[in-house]
Amino acid sequence: MVGATALFAYRLNAGETMPLVELTQRTHVHGIGVDPTNASTIWLATHHGFFAVSADGTATRLSDTQSDFMGFTPHPADASVLFASGHPPSGGNLGVLKSTDGGQSWERIATGVNGPVDFHQMDVSPADSRVLYGAYVGQLQVSRDGGASWNIVGPAPQGLIDLAASASDPDRLYAGTEQGLRLSRDGGKSWQPAHVLNRPATMVEVTPDGTVYAFMIGNGLLRTSEPNLAWQTVSEAFGDDYVLHLAADPRNAGRLYAATYRGKVLTSADAGKTWSPLAGGMR
Repeated sequence: MVGATALFAYRLNAGETMPLVELTQRTHVHGIGVDPTNASTIWLATHHGFFAVSADGTATRLSDTQSDFMGFTPHPADASVLFASGHPPSGGNLGVLKSTDGGQSWERIATGVNGPVDFHQMDVSPADSRVLYGAYVGQLQVSRDGGASWNIVGPAPQGLIDLAASASDPDRLYAGTEQGLRLSRDGGKSWQPAHVLNRPATMVEVTPDGTVYAFMIGNGLLRTSEPNLAWQTVSEAFGDDYVLHLAADPRNAGRLYAATYRGKVLTSADAGKTWSPLAGGMR
């Protein structure tokens, strides 16, 4: 039965739909974003391709590509441009993909260093959209020409789980790791603790206004504002679940969306204090 349900999600064609609650039962969410042209639509990069979810809980496959999008990041200024990385169904790695039509079609724009790469963690700088970061086989890579060419910066932080670029400085970079939150002020060449506790940090995200969110096991959802690192706990309401991906509505800083380890897709209207299922999209 498990194989049959997974096959259902895998074979869904572009333009076809299913309820969000069914989608999250049949595949894993690897990235989340908000469509800047329509705040009632969120993007989900999944193990079986790319989807848009509407306010009524309908998930629509946007592209015929059914690749495993392990890495995903939207352009901070151009609503039509998205970046991704991961695995094709046939095996191997995707390299760096770019969509210029909101996820309907994808083109490889680079293989990365020692690639094709499979960036499980990647982000584009809101401070300079020409700057992208990605991590592959323990190395942090950077592009400073919009993803066309890449260079190795150095070792990625040990136990890396998530990356987030600063909204104010393209060389300022955050990392969620198994050993805690980390901060780099030199484009990933060196790292230092970003929180006094060294608990696993499963997610870090910077919103366009410079608010930094992170999820730390044992602490819950945290928040601070750049450039300070005065973290405050926003919510401890996740129980034994934890947030893996988070996105903010660019038109409403208080509206957040999250994907969790246990397959929940949640929304908050009060900057993360309280959460509810997105249109029933909870297992």
